[in-house]
Amino acid sequence: MGKNLKRKGRQIVTILLMILCIIGIIYSLVNIIIWKLDGDKVKEIVNNIEEKVEVIEKIDSDNTETVIQETVPDKENPYWEYIKMKLIDVDFSDLKEVNTDTVGWIQVNGTNINYPYVQTDNNEYYLTHDLEKNYNSAGWVFLDYRNKPDFSDNNTIIYAHGRYDKTMFGTLRNALTNGWLNDTNNYVFKISTPYENSLWQVFSIYHIPTTSDYLKINFNNSSDYNDFINMLIGRSAHKFDTIVSTNDKIITLSTCYNETDRVVLHAKLIKYEKKY
Repeated sequence: MGKNLKRKGRQIVTILLMILCIIGIIYSLVNIIIWKLDGDKVKEIVNNIEEKVEVIEKIDSDNTETVIQETVPDKENPYWEYIKMKLIDVDFSDLKEVNTDTVGWIQVNGTNINYPYVQTDNNEYYLTHDLEKNYNSAGWVFLDYRNKPDFSDNNTIIYAHGRYDKTMFGTLRNALTNGWLNDTNNYVFKISTPYENSLWQVFSIYHIPTTSDYLKINFNNSSDYNDFINMLIGRSAHKFDTIVSTNDKIITLSTCYNETDRVVLHAKLIKYEKKY
């Protein structure tokens, strides 16, 4: 009698474990399907944007200005080639019809990052909503709600998910590879907003356990800002020939590397053109 009860007990435990395993498998499959569908929706939105919106390369005009360098780079420094690069220009009228939160367009060399970005009054909404404001686990590219969209803050921050299907900031991790680092043309990226078009030179790239110390916007004094800049440069996985001073405006791109780490890229403004 006792042996039968033990046998039945083991059978019940085995059945329960099998049920839990089946539930776990179904749950994982559902999440994979949702993840895939959300990624497909993002690609559809991107394709629709590409049909409606043209990203135009612009040669320099009388309105184009280079940022004064506190320390003039050596003649061999790639900075002198970067400031010759064309800016990009985007007409935001169609994008504003899709989403009035649209505040800019970012294009990063050596990656798939070529998207409009948005801003709302918090940093949570666009983690789970796409450009059309539909729920989507892929989210969208968004500007920190604390920032002014005209880059007047010391540090402007743009976020997006680092998706493995290479959408959003999924290819920002490319900047940690030799293939990306060996091409110095990748050390710049371009932004267009309704206010201006701008060019940014990279000075730091790294991945780091999740922290908020690189997410400061403004600083009490130049000494604090200088310490911040030196911290970012010191973390870089690659030594860039970019001279950064407290007179510079910088931009930060932040995304997930895995569940616990972040990929972070920093650049400084080197050229811009006002649009009004």
